[in-house]
Amino acid sequence: MKTDLSIAQSTVFSVTQLNRKVRTLLETGLPQLWVVGEISNFKRYDSGHCYFSLKDAGAQVRCVMFRNRAGLLDFQPREGLQVEARAIVTLYEARGDFQLTIEAMRPAGLGALFERFEALKKQLAGEGLFDQDNKRPLPHYPKAIGIVTSPAAAALRDVLATLARRTPNTPVILYPTPVQGLDAAPQIANAIRTASQRDEVDVLIVCRGGGSLEDLWSFNEEVVARAIAACNMPVVSGVGHETDFTICDFAADLRAPTPTAAAELVSRNRQELLNLLHHQQQRLVRAFERELHNKMLQVDQLGRRLQHPGQKLARQQAQLQLLRSRFTHRFHSQLIERQEALSRLSLRLKHQLPNVQHQQLRLAQLRAALQRAMHGQIQSQRQQIEQATLKLAPWNPQTVLARGYALVSRTDGTLVRQASAVRAGDTLNVQFADEKISVNVNQGVVEQKELPI
Repeated sequence: MKTDLSIAQSTVFSVTQLNRKVRTLLETGLPQLWVVGEISNFKRYDSGHCYFSLKDAGAQVRCVMFRNRAGLLDFQPREGLQVEARAIVTLYEARGDFQLTIEAMRPAGLGALFERFEALKKQLAGEGLFDQDNKRPLPHYPKAIGIVTSPAAAALRDVLATLARRTPNTPVILYPTPVQGLDAAPQIANAIRTASQRDEVDVLIVCRGGGSLEDLWSFNEEVVARAIAACNMPVVSGVGHETDFTICDFAADLRAPTPTAAAELVSRNRQELLNLLHHQQQRLVRAFERELHNKMLQVDQLGRRLQHPGQKLARQQAQLQLLRSRFTHRFHSQLIERQEALSRLSLRLKHQLPNVQHQQLRLAQLRAALQRAMHGQIQSQRQQIEQATLKLAPWNPQTVLARGYALVSRTDGTLVRQASAVRAGDTLNVQFADEKISVNVNQGVVEQKELPI
């Protein structure tokens, strides 16, 4: 320590060096810390940076919050608001001003609530209560719309006015409940369960106007989140303003930045529907006109093709007369051609015909010569036959039989040449010159039986 003092006494610093040294000592000697105080002289510049002071009854300190950090705030800082700020202690070297660089800020006294909010959000997210896969789409044309809010809430009037303007014919059912206070959360959850059990609406709006974190805390309770997740119909959360986020927003099927925006999300603009209907009507009329025009063109084309039966008959008669004339002319032409061809063939045939009289005379001569030759040949052959007959007469079996001989044969025609070949009981045929007889051999006794020749 003595060494440092001696250095400090023997060293001369410039103002810049001194401020830089002090800044380094502050930033390294003090860690980030939370400071509570009241906002004073708050200014937000076009650059997005915020400059203000934090003060209490005994002192104040200058503060700066740069744009990237200020954009993360979920509330609007304002004059006189008690806040808790997480800050880095530093020195602005150019002016030697001691100041705090603010990293995060929240309304004072809400630290415990924020911790509860973050813990419940993490727990329910871990259970899958906020998963996008579980989110249900909103109906395009709800038959009835339910609202869970206080009958005295200004948000209810905004929602009803929006619905009356956009969809005046859609029934709206209110499920009344307190939206602020110690017992509000169970009653809000009970109203949501009642709407789910009755099942008389297609979509449910859970809403209330803006307020502080304490005012909106009923919508950060677990019982409300679980009631929304178990609801039978899609739920739209319209709690607070655009910068307000609650557990109800994460559990709902869709978050709306304001109650009025929630009413717009669940309803279709009446004028837009009328415009759409008018547009569809015009398209239908144009399509009908095009179809009608096409059909009229088809009718005109068919009308031009359609003819009176008398006209068609007259045209066919004219065609028939033309064909008859062509056929007659063609027939006469072919007849003349055939007659001329026949004449030519007749002339050629006359030149080709032989001399018939000469040929007839020649044929008569040949016939007479043939007859004479045939008669001579027949006489010659007859003489040869007579001579051969005389030569064969001695050898004729019939001549031998006429001399008293006979031929003995069996019934199968084989000749019996020896008596030893005959047995008793045999039947034999005996051929004489004049006739044939059948005999049976029976112990030397021959029975005679005539056989036809």
